[in-house]
Amino acid sequence: MFEFRDLFQWDRFITPTIIKTFYWLVIALIVLFGLSGIFSGLAAMAISPFGGFILLLSSIASVVVGVVFSRIAAEFILIVFRINEHLGAIRDQGERR
Repeated sequence: MFEFRDLFQWDRFITPTIIKTFYWLVIALIVLFGLSGIFSGLAAMAISPFGGFILLLSSIASVVVGVVFSRIAAEFILIVFRINEHLGAIRDQGERR
């Protein structure tokens, strides 16, 4: 976890700890939009059963795809920061020799 004084120092990145919070916020938004699409699909079934069913299936599929892609994006950001940490460790190891 980060402390308040970490906001004013540049020795440590705070993004890896904050990215998890943003990930869960994105997941919540995806689920809310998915539920909205599901209810829209159920309402559209009263007018056009086939169109409403397609909307229902596409809403469910978009929730699954959105969760997977948001996880991939969050992991990509974390990997970039981890690469930076490893490169810094390699640099520090080379300076000691």
